[in-house]
Amino acid sequence: MSGLVALLDDIASISKVAAASIDDVAGQAAKAGAKAAGAVIDDAAVTPKYVHGFDARRELPIVWKIARGSLFNKLVILLPVALLLSAFAPWAIPPLLMLGGAYLCYEGAHKVAHLFHHTDAHDSEKHTHPASDGAALEEARVAGAIKTDFILSAEIMTIALSTIPVQDSLMMKALILALVAVAITVAVYGFVALIVKADDVGVHMATRRSGAVAAFGRGIVHVMPGFMTTLTVVGTAAMIWVGGQIIVHGLHELGWHAPYDLVHDLAESAAAAVPAAPGIVAWITTAFFDGLLGLAIGLLLLPIATRVINPLLQATMLPLMARWWPVQKNIHQD
Repeated sequence: MSGLVALLDDIASISKVAAASIDDVAGQAAKAGAKAAGAVIDDAAVTPKYVHGFDARRELPIVWKIARGSLFNKLVILLPVALLLSAFAPWAIPPLLMLGGAYLCYEGAHKVAHLFHHTDAHDSEKHTHPASDGAALEEARVAGAIKTDFILSAEIMTIALSTIPVQDSLMMKALILALVAVAITVAVYGFVALIVKADDVGVHMATRRSGAVAAFGRGIVHVMPGFMTTLTVVGTAAMIWVGGQIIVHGLHELGWHAPYDLVHDLAESAAAAVPAAPGIVAWITTAFFDGLLGLAIGLLLLPIATRVINPLLQATMLPLMARWWPVQKNIHQD
């Protein structure tokens, strides 16, 4: 009898350890996801454009294809790379994180610059397509979306890896990163699916129902264009802010403390000036100046990317992507 009691006690102890580990994984995954908010918001803001112009019946299948490709990016390619970096080259994580932050700054600055140099040629190319070639265009759109997702997913996974304590085991890191990958993909593409079908739901409610339900449907249809614009603005701001924050903290870790100290001192001064809400004021001030620095970095990178980096990538990376894409194509085919 005493042996059975001891066995049950051991099982209870193991269960407590397992429950604590699950809580730890979930908590760290939530923290990592929050740190990656800028890239996540931009991913959600960018994706709906890839289903624009298609028949309503193809919208959800396209989103599903992109979501599967995104999971492939995160779990099959990026997660093993992240674990290898953590095990063999942890010193490379801050520079890679800063490189991703610079990319976020560049993308955000590119969108800001586009507001002042807007042309209709790009939009017309994006919103029109030959009706007879819908399947080929769908495959091209999905391919473009997954390639864009790869860059954003790389940033998300790198940010997530940077938040995991160094002393955690490789298995713990793998579990946290896998949970981040699945949770963020489900959240982003579930949200995207709701966005792209919101108009159809609103039209259905407005035309097939009456009274308050119909009015609510008309309200959805009326609100969605403004909502999409707001989402784009928020996504752009989040990219610039998070990118700037990553670079400022990265420089601080690498030994150049001036940008971090400047932002920190400005935040403390602003918080002291508003004693009623010092925490909120300090956070807003930090985000503002991180974003300002991020925008400046992004604007500086625009001519470098246009004249140097993009031509170099087209000459080197596109042939590699052409070889890699057939593997991805098998993942997202119906």
